[in-house]
Amino acid sequence: MNTRLRAIAVTLAAVLTCAGLTTSYAAQKTSADITADSFKCIRDMTPVRGFYVSNLNGDLKGTLAAANAPNGGVYPPGSVVQLVPTEVMVKREAGFNAATKDWEFFELDVTDGKSSIRTRGFVDVVNRFGGNCFACHVKARPEWDLVCETGHGCDPIPLTPVMIKAIQKTDPRCPPTDLTPEETQVLEALKAMSAQKPPAAT
Repeated sequence: MNTRLRAIAVTLAAVLTCAGLTTSYAAQKTSADITADSFKCIRDMTPVRGFYVSNLNGDLKGTLAAANAPNGGVYPPGSVVQLVPTEVMVKREAGFNAATKDWEFFELDVTDGKSSIRTRGFVDVVNRFGGNCFACHVKARPEWDLVCETGHGCDPIPLTPVMIKAIQKTDPRCPPTDLTPEETQVLEALKAMSAQKPPAAT
């Protein structure tokens, strides 16, 4: 695996998107319990139509039921939803934040084998490139519980399925895996696009 391409993919995932955990289900995670160590290799989670899910409270069955419900559903507490390694949604306990339907948003920095939390919160979380996570997800129709997919009402993101797959495969927390020639090509194209963007304000 080309280390430079993996680093490119992690950065581009954050630029272009808004975007092993088991306990007793009764013991719901609190804010203090959710740390950087809660977030591991994205490919260790369960894939659903191109994104990944898990559940910090051990209720993966409930999370998958909501994710696969044809007409939408409410995700149970502890649900984790990720499209790319650096952006995470976590469903908190009922009543935690009515505005976000109890979702908390996280932006991560990811390196070899390690995550760190750059920012976390609710309606005011703005990533390093100025994107507000809630502003994107609030556009999802009510039945989809703030989770964006094609047809859910959210604005489209500038990533093709091949780009997303390449970014997921180059999560530096995961064991290396081969890229297809097409995936390598799109990462190089994304690098060129990123080089043309103005630097983020500090």
